Amino acid sequence: MENLITDQRKSIVRGLAEANEMEALAAILKKMPAVEIADILQNLTHEQVLQLLPVFSDEDLGYIASNMDMELLLELFDLIDRRIFARIFTNMSSDIRADLYQDLDKDQQLELLPFLDKKIREDVLFLSSFPEETAGSIMITDFATVQAEMTVTQAIEKIRHDAPSRKMIYYIYVVDENMKMKGFITLKDIIMAQPDTLVKDVLQTDYVWADVNEDRESVARKIEKYDMVAIPVLNAHRQLAGIVRHDEAIDVIRAEHTEDLEKFMGIVSGTEDLNYVETGVLGHFRKRVVWLSSLGIIGIISGMIIHSYEEAMSSLIILALYMPMIADTGGNAGSQAATMVIRALALGQISLKNWVNILFKEARISFLLSIVLGIIAFGKILFLSWETEIPPEYNLLFIALAISGALCLQVISSTIIGAGLPLLVKKLGGDPAVAASPAITTMVDITGLLIYFSVVSMLFF
Repeated sequence: MENLITDQRKSIVRGLAEANEMEALAAILKKMPAVEIADILQNLTHEQVLQLLPVFSDEDLGYIASNMDMELLLELFDLIDRRIFARIFTNMSSDIRADLYQDLDKDQQLELLPFLDKKIREDVLFLSSFPEETAGSIMITDFATVQAEMTVTQAIEKIRHDAPSRKMIYYIYVVDENMKMKGFITLKDIIMAQPDTLVKDVLQTDYVWADVNEDRESVARKIEKYDMVAIPVLNAHRQLAGIVRHDEAIDVIRAEHTEDLEKFMGIVSGTEDLNYVETGVLGHFRKRVVWLSSLGIIGIISGMIIHSYEEAMSSLIILALYMPMIADTGGNAGSQAATMVIRALALGQISLKNWVNILFKEARISFLLSIVLGIIAFGKILFLSWETEIPPEYNLLFIALAISGALCLQVISSTIIGAGLPLLVKKLGGDPAVAASPAITTMVDITGLLIYFSVVSMLFF
């Protein structure tokens, strides 16, 4: 029902925008959540957006801008008076604010800074100083702090004075006069405590935290593991520098998954998210061509192997019929093993020091898989080829046994390659995901052909 109402409202908004009924459109938008308003503004002309901005308060505009695409924000920067933009900028989420500031060129930054309050200016420069991919680059400074010697009444007054965002008031961080972290209390702790209770009496000193230079993916995993609303970020002196929210952690995990998926499928990662609809043909081409071309060149080895056994295939045509089965089965087994190992590495379930146990385990798994797949292949060959013409000196039963035996060896070798290659890449300091699907498929194709022709050559030629 809620989705239906939303769709109807969006349809009405679209109609008003097309009719340029900005007054009626503004009345509807003012009743909508900031995230929906941002989504709608994305689809309006710049002139229409500029007409609608004065309808909202600076605070509301800050919430709306925090949910806009960075591209639109950069375009609006060139269209809006710097004083007005500075007011919107001031009310934006501190992490989005820092990202936007970094995306402005040096001249634009110099144009904006004079119109910002000293506190906002220092905050932006501070958050912009951390390297990308670290906790510092995704943290915000929108949080409440109190001191351990305060009473609950004093703490509430301090929180009101700090005026943190409604989203970030669940945790209240307890620090000393030098901002060193002592622990935290929750909103529930304050509500349930007596007014004259000291903060230190309800202080929770056992807490999870992140370092400002810690990898952002590691921080996101901590938030996910401990089911936290936000995690405090500390510097080398154990001082509270900021916090990372759970919604930012979700964005990080989603971005990392997208990056791993692109690497897994041999797609060159870019700085921007790959939107299938918005990315043009040439954009998709650039992301895919490098890996596929490289592996295509390496695939020449497969052609050389087949060419060297051309005489064997011409005397026993049935061998050529089941080459795709060997290649497909090996590719599937290798990719499956790689997926399991890469996932376990990403979740921290395994580490490089366990590589012997991992490969031994995969070898045992592949042995069991090879038995099942070998039996299926044996039956498949007998069923499909019982009428195939075979030279009198050969026996179909023996040929089926040889091909299914080669397939069993291929499953075992492919699984070990699929499990071992990501471990090797990680050992060398690379990303295990790059060793996945296309790369493994090419490698197991080559090893599969070698195994296949080696087995049939030993048995028949």
